[in-house]
Amino acid sequence: MNHAITTTELFLIAMAVIFAVPYLVWRLCRTDYWAPLVVVQIVAGILLGPGVLGKAMPELHATLFTADVINTLNGVALWAVILFVMIAGIELDIRKAWEHRRETGITAGLALGVPLVLGGAVALAMLGFDGWLGPQGRPWQFVVGVGMACAVTALPILILLMEKMQLLRSHLGQRILRYASLDDIAIWGVLALVLMDWERIGRQLAFLATFALACVVFRRLMRAIPAGDRWYVMLIWLAICAFGADWAGLHYMVGAFLAGVVIDAEWFEQEVLDLLRHHVLLVLMPVFFLSTGLRTSWDVGGVQVFVAAGVLLVASVAGRIGAVHLAGRLLGWKPGEASIIGWLLQTKGLIIIIFANVLADKHIITSATFTALLLLAVASTMLTIPMVMPKLRALQGVAAADALRDGSSRTV
Repeated sequence: MNHAITTTELFLIAMAVIFAVPYLVWRLCRTDYWAPLVVVQIVAGILLGPGVLGKAMPELHATLFTADVINTLNGVALWAVILFVMIAGIELDIRKAWEHRRETGITAGLALGVPLVLGGAVALAMLGFDGWLGPQGRPWQFVVGVGMACAVTALPILILLMEKMQLLRSHLGQRILRYASLDDIAIWGVLALVLMDWERIGRQLAFLATFALACVVFRRLMRAIPAGDRWYVMLIWLAICAFGADWAGLHYMVGAFLAGVVIDAEWFEQEVLDLLRHHVLLVLMPVFFLSTGLRTSWDVGGVQVFVAAGVLLVASVAGRIGAVHLAGRLLGWKPGEASIIGWLLQTKGLIIIIFANVLADKHIITSATFTALLLLAVASTMLTIPMVMPKLRALQGVAAADALRDGSSRTV
């Protein structure tokens, strides 16, 4: 008896593919040094999209990723990325940045500003060609949006990589987090400006005013209720903030970030908060990667997309590394620190993908620009560990030698 496959069955097949393919590649090919599992999942999402699998096996792609399956996957991906962005907001430590405001301000300002300017210059050149600017995008939005994508640092992925390198809890690791935190605030602030709908400015101002008042009530409530109840209230708060921002025309991800920023990490046990981030990345975010991959396109032409991604990568890397070296000179850092800090801040991972998704949702960029930014995210993140580990070993070797010399001199 013939059995017509159902949408539920197709969805479960797609979920099995989403989790199996990246895991097997990551584990069997031992890619962890140059491509952590997160990067492999992003690449797998691209390969399963219409730009690769859709063209190589169009019938299989159309059979597996039907409209109903895609809608279901998009729903899971939507909640996944909202949770992820909120966690990124929680992990910001504005107080630490304020305590070291001169050093943090100089470093974060240069690390953000220089790649933003260079990336914006590349975006300005891209405007001279058809196929990059979205139908509802203005040239200034495109230039600022693409430039900011070159300046993004993926704070949650940065934390994961520093944990892997046993750097997170060190003095250097905490400094890097301060710089990345300040840049994160600027990134979302610029995104809110790019998305500002001047025809609905009243609605957006009303949302921001209401949000400011609601924050006072929310923070008092969170301090008053038992610790176990805070997790549930946090999720309710997240959904309301994301809805409000989207209703106002800013975008639900801006609302999710704002929801996280006003949450104090001290309200929760750090280990449990780390587990939440880990589980969101493990259980939900792979669906977002596939959902993102299903939006990739090579309509402009594969060569042009790769060229654009390559030029943006050069602007991003050169701008970030050069800017951090300049900050190191101004602040008198130890030799080797600037290279390590610059390459770690270069980690883009998920945030640039989220950023590009927002620009694509608002039709500020085309699918071709979206794909170029996706390739930029993959390449920049894959460079991080191979570039940092040798420099980190050298720096630790120098520190160990200095400590040994100090101990010998005291003995003498």
